[in-house]
Amino acid sequence: MPSLKSIKKRITSTKSTRQITKAMKMVSAAKLRRAQEAVVAARPYANKLQQVLASLARREDQDAHPLLAQRDKGKALVVLVTSDRGLCGGFNSNMSKTVERFIRANADGFEQLDLLLIGRKGNDYLKRRPGMTIFKVHENLLGTGQVSYAPAALIGKELIELFDAGQYDAVFLAYNAFRSAISQEPLIVPLLPIEAGGEEDSASGEYLADYLYEPNASAVLAQLLPKYVEVQIFRAFLESVASEHGARMSAMDSASKNATEMIGKLTLQYNRARQAAITKELMEIISGAESIK
Repeated sequence: MPSLKSIKKRITSTKSTRQITKAMKMVSAAKLRRAQEAVVAARPYANKLQQVLASLARREDQDAHPLLAQRDKGKALVVLVTSDRGLCGGFNSNMSKTVERFIRANADGFEQLDLLLIGRKGNDYLKRRPGMTIFKVHENLLGTGQVSYAPAALIGKELIELFDAGQYDAVFLAYNAFRSAISQEPLIVPLLPIEAGGEEDSASGEYLADYLYEPNASAVLAQLLPKYVEVQIFRAFLESVASEHGARMSAMDSASKNATEMIGKLTLQYNRARQAAITKELMEIISGAESIK
């Protein structure tokens, strides 16, 4: 049986850990509220922009803009968004495993599938997996504070340059979509080339209206299409950051509950050991008194 000193030391250590996990939960809860508000505010704009450009893509010829050009399945790039810090449950591992399965499932469909990793945790996992080709890694891009548009614009320009240069024929975006504080959904969506929407809905007429371009279609598409790529990346960043805070809050809540349960078990063990030690001392005193008689 462990000594009283070692049990008491474990109780003290576990209490200190519980204080840390409770503090981290509170911090993540505060950050989650702000991140959730940012996601909710960005979704309508990103969704509408996606609908409009999907409609444009149906009408315009692929030669109207390079980002609309559908190419043969040659080289593809998967942009994976994870976090730079851990202690957030299965947030990073689930997303990394989803991307790994996607690459293995589509290995025959593309000549080459590379990875552009945003976040240290995705790199830590995938760099040790066989068959994973990492093109580039961006760490500390999102930072620890509020997400700004600048990193999304930076990545968007980089992806557009790679696509225009013909280095990659398709680009996919992988991130955790925020559903709730306890639910995150790993998604892998096509980003480039920009694809047309679904079938036209004659009942709603959503895709039936014609557009008048000023000054002309080429000028409008040249402004909108790169902006679309940046906005979708920015949305992925917001969704990922909100999902990270939600996952960390849930993980720290579970860790705090586990610590409380462990403290209870250790306290019970300490009391039993202490009682056994007292009983042993009493038996020694009684035995000594009996021997004197």
